[in-house]
Amino acid sequence: MGVQTEGMEERRAESLGQLQTLVESRTETLSLLNQLAAMRPFVPPTEEVQTALQEFCEALVDYTASAHFQLYRFFEEGKERRRAVLEVAERLYPRIAETTEVILDFNDRYDCEDHCEDLSRLADDLSALGEVLADRIQLEDQVISAMRRGKR
Repeated sequence: MGVQTEGMEERRAESLGQLQTLVESRTETLSLLNQLAAMRPFVPPTEEVQTALQEFCEALVDYTASAHFQLYRFFEEGKERRRAVLEVAERLYPRIAETTEVILDFNDRYDCEDHCEDLSRLADDLSALGEVLADRIQLEDQVISAMRRGKR
């Protein structure tokens, strides 16, 4: 096996490992979202809801960071060379970045380390966030699919 082929296989193995980490992170986040949503009503805020909300916010930020560090940094560093994969990533990244802003806004509003007393809009905000996450996952899955099948 040539050096070039070995390098390509190493990059492919690295990218597949990163994809697995991303999928695990988002699965955990969705599970925590479902657990939190099941605690309705959120008013008055209970310690149990505040703890679950804080755990969810931490997982949400971790997932968002994981997407960047496990997936998009791979493109930014030039480790991905398959044109078809790069085209999909470049086309979808702006839309994924928009979802990141919504996620960070949600975290800023509900991070219980700083403030967590007013949960009167939490049910509506969780619903809206769920829709944003569904869109983001669909977009990420398109990138992941391209990476799994992409040709040089």
